[in-house]
Formats: sequence, structure tokens, C-alpha cells
Amino acid sequence: MARVMAKEAALISLRDCIEYLQLTPEEVDAIAEHEHVAPIIAAELASYLVETAEGERRMKRMIIDDILHATNCGDTARIEQLTAVLKHFIATHPERA
Repeated sequence: MARVMAKEAALISLRDCIEYLQLTPEEVDAIAEHEHVAPIIAAELASYLVETAEGERRMKRMIIDDILHATNCGDTARIEQLTAVLKHFIATHPERA
């Protein structure tokens, strides 16, 4: 009779992914909004983008695009939220030379 060994499953959450990337949930949400994907997919994309200066510039551009979209929609509250997200991103992820 074969002996079945149970393996413990290690699950990581979206929050774990975001913390590992040193991003905020709001930054990941902005990427998700821009790319029209679920936050976990946005976190995966961000994991590649944060590795290079070009990737950081792309992430910044995504947030700016979201701000422009909110401006076109007249969504003042979203503009304020995204502006705060952009300021935090710039402060915590300076582009590499």
C-alpha cells in the first residue's frame, strides 16, 4: 500500500505580493486600472517593472494616464487619490540613472 504524504500548502496573498514589491495597494490598483486587469495580475506586472528605471518610468506613466482619464471624466476625488499615489511612488521609487 502506497503511503500518501500530505504536503503543507503555502499560500501567499495579494497583500504579501504587494509588500514584497515595496508598493502600496493603491499603486497596484492604479496599474490594474490602467491595464484593465485584476490587482494580482497588476502586482505580477509590477514585479517586472520595478526592476529597471524604464519600468519605473512606465509605472509612473500609467499613474499619470489614470489621472488624465479621471480628469476627462471629471472625477475630482479620483484625481486627488491618484495624485497622492503618484507623489508617493515618485518619493519611494526614484528612477535609476
